[in-house]
Amino acid sequence: MINSQILTQPIWWRLTLSLIAALSLALTTTSCTDRQNFADATSETTAQNIPSKATNTQSVVLRVGFISTESKIPIGPEGWALEKGTLASELKPLGVSEVKFIPFVGGPALNEALASDSLDLGLYGDTPALAGRSAGLKTKLINQTRVGQNAWLVTKKNGPRTVEDLKGGKIGVAKGTYPHRYLLGLLDQKGLTSNVKLVQIQGAEAKVALERGDIAAYPFAMGAGPTVIAQGFPVIDQAIDHQGLVGTGVTIATVAFLSKHPDFPQKWNQIRQQAVQEIKANPEVFYQFAAKASGGLSLPAVKESYPLSLYPPQPFTPEGLKLLNSTKQFLVAQKLLKSDFNIKDWQIPNP
Repeated sequence: MINSQILTQPIWWRLTLSLIAALSLALTTTSCTDRQNFADATSETTAQNIPSKATNTQSVVLRVGFISTESKIPIGPEGWALEKGTLASELKPLGVSEVKFIPFVGGPALNEALASDSLDLGLYGDTPALAGRSAGLKTKLINQTRVGQNAWLVTKKNGPRTVEDLKGGKIGVAKGTYPHRYLLGLLDQKGLTSNVKLVQIQGAEAKVALERGDIAAYPFAMGAGPTVIAQGFPVIDQAIDHQGLVGTGVTIATVAFLSKHPDFPQKWNQIRQQAVQEIKANPEVFYQFAAKASGGLSLPAVKESYPLSLYPPQPFTPEGLKLLNSTKQFLVAQKLLKSDFNIKDWQIPNP
């Protein structure tokens, strides 16, 4: 378990939602026991090209943040619906004139955009979404768009061959992300929490860090994991091999947006359900779309990263909610959330 005596509550948790300043983080090598950096990562600032808030409530631009380093639209039912023209046409009766997807390199930066009223919706991993909600972000949980997100623990070539071999070494990780939660859970299970050091590294920089030998391993998210493995980097563990360590992807909306558009969640989930049905009826067409939208992923990497089973047609499933609650409980137990809360209170009513 993480040594809580070393840690203090991060400054960002104490900031009010209405006044969040841009923080400049000096991220350095830390031990895996450093909760301060995990929490700080949830407020990491990344420069983004974010459109201004639409003022005409009769004709609004829906601003949707999602996580990506390459793709311009989400890989999944939301991006599929946009590509097919369904998303814009179905939302038009609600006064949405345009849907603008805005990529972010990680959940912490997306949280900051939500807090500063630069986004209306967020599509991202459960861990940063939970961290944001616990810190006071006024959001509602619209759905779990993905259930069972894998993460791959990859090592440098000719490096460690087992998780136990990582003892005494450095592991890179993008803190505040769902692979970070997987990594912390894995190290806890293996009794290695206090025997490794974590280094803050974004996914786009991880391969080079492995090649240089700066780190011994890195937990890659979907897309990147299968890609680096295909390039000869060994994988020594996967989230899907451990009960409760896979991630879920969530869709959250700001309370301010929902107060003006109370019918939005139902319509959004209807659009998503239709898209999921289309995807599962046309898997090869979907994978061709996903490979193109990804900005360079191979077809095998897309298929391994985004299996059709990842997308439940319902907004919430018993399995998905169990995983979400398990992740929240783990983060609370490790004192990585500012406050505890009930997932049911976060969900939209009667989805």
